[in-house]
Amino acid sequence: MKLDIRPASECKYDAVSLGEVMLRLDPGEGRIRTARSFRAWEGGGEYNVVRGLRRCFGLRTAVLTAFADNEVGKLMEDFILQGGVDTSYIKWMKTDGIGRVCRNGINFTERGFGIRGAIGCSDRANTAISKAKPEDFDLEELFGRCGVRWLHTGGIYAALSEQSSETVIEVIKTAKKYGTMVSYDLNYRPSMWSAIGGKEKAQQVNKEIAGYVDVMIGNEEDFTACLGLEIEGNDENLKTLNLDGYKKMIGNAAKIYPNFKVVATTLRTVKTATVNDWSAICWADGEIYKANEYQGLEIMDRVGGGDSFASGLIFGLMETGDPLQAVNYGAAHGALAMTTPGDTTMASRSEVEAVMSGAGARVKR
Repeated sequence: MKLDIRPASECKYDAVSLGEVMLRLDPGEGRIRTARSFRAWEGGGEYNVVRGLRRCFGLRTAVLTAFADNEVGKLMEDFILQGGVDTSYIKWMKTDGIGRVCRNGINFTERGFGIRGAIGCSDRANTAISKAKPEDFDLEELFGRCGVRWLHTGGIYAALSEQSSETVIEVIKTAKKYGTMVSYDLNYRPSMWSAIGGKEKAQQVNKEIAGYVDVMIGNEEDFTACLGLEIEGNDENLKTLNLDGYKKMIGNAAKIYPNFKVVATTLRTVKTATVNDWSAICWADGEIYKANEYQGLEIMDRVGGGDSFASGLIFGLMETGDPLQAVNYGAAHGALAMTTPGDTTMASRSEVEAVMSGAGARVKR
């Protein structure tokens, strides 16, 4: 498969994300409702992908986002800098001190264990990035003069507000004008879309965005809720996965949107919060490619597993152009990311490639 990706020599950045970055507060092994202390991290569906591309795979990345100009915003910037992601395109917005003008998003995340599922409790209304307009970013400078090989964004950002729905479309259009590849993770969240029109609005926005996307990523619920595609044969609790149904669904997506060069979805069977079966498939050039299966994968923190899948997939497509290699990079990276705490990966490329090759978990000395 040949993707028309701009040469690295022409571009300052290999990949840029557009989306919200929140302050994640994590009670560790405890529960949000009884916690007396929290560990602070950064995280966000779109940002997690480019951070993985930087920290695990060594690519040159930047983030398009906005923060309220206060001490929490500066903390978020510091987290991003520690991850090696360029902060030059952060929009700093004035705030009034109590969040009426704008604020920074917070996400409390409880990991779950055994029969107790993970819980996310976000506080993200009226955030700076939800108010950002295309003109708040120098898009001509970024995509035109600097050059970007790949833009990643997604449905979480698009659902933040009516404004963010409009902004994501304009940023994607500018990226496409300069030959940047665009990937999009549908990442459907019913609670977020409910305030701006629900599933009907989600489909209206995502169907428009889909017309500009090169690589579309999502799970079953994402494709159904956002693009109106159905899958047959899965039980309602997703205790069993109908692989043929998944293959048909993503093949149909590619027929409806001929601009899609790759369509990918993770395959997850949840046995408990801490034990899942995990794999992925992707469509490219009319063929379906399936990643290695990770049966009984033991999970420490499942949040960000799909984002690490996306970053591995993108790296594999950029590095090898081989859909089977790419989906295996994605599945292995996502699996490893879920063995450590926090939204973002702590894996290395060598570890990912070792897992792809069937390496075991014996101690390394």
